[in-house]
Amino acid sequence: MKSLCLIPFLILFTLQGKPQATALALKEIPEVCLSETEREIVHLINEYRRAMGLDSVPLSKSLTYVAQVHVKDLAENHPYSRRCNLHSWSDKGPWTPCCYTKDKKQASCMWFKPRELTNYEFEGYEIAFWTNQPRLDPAKFASVSLKAWKKSPAHNNVIINGSEWKRLTWKAMGVGFYQGYSVVWFGEDDDPDTTSLNPCE
Repeated sequence: MKSLCLIPFLILFTLQGKPQATALALKEIPEVCLSETEREIVHLINEYRRAMGLDSVPLSKSLTYVAQVHVKDLAENHPYSRRCNLHSWSDKGPWTPCCYTKDKKQASCMWFKPRELTNYEFEGYEIAFWTNQPRLDPAKFASVSLKAWKKSPAHNNVIINGSEWKRLTWKAMGVGFYQGYSVVWFGEDDDPDTTSLNPCE
């Protein structure tokens, strides 16, 4: 098995009591559901955080949408290469494409994806994993993903707010899995979209 994973994530005005035009139009986000693998990844990450004395991170519809869009882009359009890591985005969708390199010169391309694709107007931070054994059962794949992230100090620190992430408190988390790719997004602000996420049928 081989893996790749690197880190770097309606305002209405009134005048004299009368509502004015909407300053920012709300983005339409499709229905989002969670696969068995995605549910297991969320469960294992929060279980791990609790074991470390940390709070669970609430699941976010907005960040989950971003995560699910990204894993499909990774699997179908392969925007990554020797130079561009798994945080890269292709030019095949309604988002800003970018090649995320080791020098992190385009880090903001990843950080700003939540506000670009959803109504989550805050930065997001992603951890990513890929395996060439995508046919693992859901529980096994989730376990393999978490083990890989835990072995990487940089990724592990994101999950448990260690090192440079210690000053942040995660208040939202999103997850995506597709064809051997899994990504998890973390945000330090609450998701304004409070829609509950149901299991996919």
